[in-house]
Order: sequence, then C-alpha cells, then structure tokens
Amino acid sequence: MPKIKAPKGSPSIDMTPMVDLAFLLVTFFMLSASFRSSEPVDVDVPTSISDKIIPENVIVVTIDVKGRVFFNLAGEEARRELLGSMANKYGIKMNKDQEDKFVYMTTFGCSMSELPAYLNLEANAQKKFPTLGIPCDSTRNELKDWISFGNRAALNSGKTAFVEAKNKGQKPNVNDFKPKFILRVDSKALYKDAQKVIDVFRDLNLNNLNFITSMELAPI
Repeated sequence: MPKIKAPKGSPSIDMTPMVDLAFLLVTFFMLSASFRSSEPVDVDVPTSISDKIIPENVIVVTIDVKGRVFFNLAGEEARRELLGSMANKYGIKMNKDQEDKFVYMTTFGCSMSELPAYLNLEANAQKKFPTLGIPCDSTRNELKDWISFGNRAALNSGKTAFVEAKNKGQKPNVNDFKPKFILRVDSKALYKDAQKVIDVFRDLNLNNLNFITSMELAPI
C-alpha cells in the first residue's frame, strides 16, 4: 500500500502580537519616563579609582572652575519643602509655576533674590544667567541655609520612604534612607573655594561628605 505524502509547505510565524507588544512597551516608557533637565553648569571633576554608586537621597554641592557654588537636592517632596523653608526665611514670594519648576529642575546656583528671575528662564537661558552663584561667605551664607533646610527636608522624605517600605513587608535599613552629602568640584577650581564649602558642612556637623570623581583604571 503506497504511503500518503503530506503536502509540503513552509512554516510561518504571525508577528502581529510581538509588534503590538513592542509598541506597548515603547508607549509605556514614553509616558512613564521623566526626562532629566540639562545641567546649568559643566564641571570637569578629577579622576579616581573609586566605584561607589551615588545614592538616591542625596544633597550635591557643585563648585565650577570660576569658584561659583551650585546646589541640588534629590526628591520632589523634599525640594518642595526646602523651597518653602527658604522662601519663608528670606521673604521671597513664589508663584505656583515657579514652585513647580523648582521641584523638577536639577542643579541651580544663584542668590535667593535672583531665584524668581532664574526660575522664569528656560534651561538654555539658565546656563547664561549672570550670577556669582550661591553666596557662602561670612557675611552672607545662603549655602548654609540651603544645606541645613535641605538636610531636614531630606530626612523627612527619607523617613516617609522608610515607613512605606516597611509597610510593604520589606526589611529596609534606616541608614539607606538618610541623606548623603556630595561635593563636586571642578579639577581646575581653587582649593580655597572648596575649603569654604567644606567649612559650611563642618559648621553644621555634617561630616560624612563624599567627593565626586570620574573613573580611572586602577594600577595593576
């Protein structure tokens, strides 16, 4: 009895579900991602072989090549609290748009009196804003207030995040939620400019200060 031969045909794969999934993923990341604003200051930091990762709950002070001081605090909730504290102390009024812009922007460097005008500018214009940076001399030390109020706001937001993690059944380490302090100095900046900022941290008894560097190969 002759064998029955099955008809030959090339297999085919329906790619429609995969294409749909790809578009769904692209749409998800476009809607959920928050785009990082450009930094108003470019800093060429020295190199080292350290490989520590910058934590999330962080306060960063930057010194550019001209010795100007810039400030940044991570966390939207903490930034809003910080701005309210600074505005109350210095009697500066902010509208809703300025407050929202401050919450979502990155590093800034200007005096409190200049801040409203600075916030009204676009990111590219902020880079060209004529300022001497955040005052931090003995007669007018606004940086000390930024760090002090920023530390308090970061502690509050960190405490909230710690409680939320604990309520989710996790076993968080409380030290991971405390603010970390970072100093980022241009490699061509003068030492006296960095020393002035370090003294501010010391006056506030915040001595766990870290320095940002770029990576270099360790000696073999």
